[in-house]
Amino acid sequence: MRFVFGGSHGPAEAARWLPRVGIHRILICRTVHTLGDSLTLTPLLQELAALYPGAEIDIINGSPVAQSIYGHFFSVRRIFQLPVRAVRHPVRALRAIRDMRRGRYDLVIDPDPDSQGGRLLALRANATHSLGFSGPKKSGRLTHEVAVPPEPRHKGTLPVYLVRSAIGEVPSQRDFPRLDIRLSAAERRQGRHTLDRLNRCRPIPAGSKGSIGIYAFASGNKHLGGNWWNRFLDVFEPATADYSLIEILPAFGHSPLGSRYPDFFSSDVRKLASVLANLSLYVSADCGVMHLASAAGTRTAGIFTVTPQDEWGPYGNANRAIDARGLDPEQVAVNVLAMLEIRATAPGRQAASGYAAPLLQTSFGV
Repeated sequence: MRFVFGGSHGPAEAARWLPRVGIHRILICRTVHTLGDSLTLTPLLQELAALYPGAEIDIINGSPVAQSIYGHFFSVRRIFQLPVRAVRHPVRALRAIRDMRRGRYDLVIDPDPDSQGGRLLALRANATHSLGFSGPKKSGRLTHEVAVPPEPRHKGTLPVYLVRSAIGEVPSQRDFPRLDIRLSAAERRQGRHTLDRLNRCRPIPAGSKGSIGIYAFASGNKHLGGNWWNRFLDVFEPATADYSLIEILPAFGHSPLGSRYPDFFSSDVRKLASVLANLSLYVSADCGVMHLASAAGTRTAGIFTVTPQDEWGPYGNANRAIDARGLDPEQVAVNVLAMLEIRATAPGRQAASGYAAPLLQTSFGV
């Protein structure tokens, strides 16, 4: 990339400000394919709709559920679908890029500070103005470039920072939009009906305060394991007797908790989000479903043991990212219970000591 296109020239050499008028056709280049990565683009869609309310947006993206995530935004016109592994499917990838290059855009955006794939697509697009981050990880020259800031670092807020900086606005003067999948009222009602049916599978406490969703799976080294979750639930379950617990099943359709609670499975992202939207609280390790719960508007507790929470933690809507490195499962349970204003004594400790884990949640955004 650097040999062919050269290095980025940085904000000092770029054009002064991105125009606030005359932008009607916008293209966003984001090559990611995972659910969580794809959802972090939704704050940018909201920002562009507010800045350019009369514009339409095209997106080139590698997520197989891109249409489900972005298709309900009024400003989105077309999604160019890249294959998940472009190297294995070069014909499909080239076809999507060819279709993208047939369009003529007023503005193309490469919103990621690290991706060379997004920058390559932005350089190949036919656009009057081009916008992206500058820095050692980026190649090729755009008409408007912004230095990567030390703050914010979150993958959802950085693209919004990029646009606000490019138009000459102080980015932090306004709240950053949160993740949003744009569920309709009808979808939320259907999710409510489904959750009601799940709660009939077992007796629910009189005067129940709502339902709490547990997702006990994550990919790679983010996965906490069955023993970890059992220890967590030994503290969490007795303290939440006023709530019904629901297990959200992973894509392989089996319960990591041994069907301990009524469970819900759906391979449809929007159906899953409609059920998540009706929970009182969602709890899981850092994963795509965690981001989906946040995008559905559910109060979300994300447990972080590997990935940096300042980049990936759920923010807004009273969400919390819990740094669980150095904490045992019982301590994490106490931290999550604090979100419900519930105190608990972890098993195996002396109750007389008034044991409670240190509250280490961190909230991102407002």
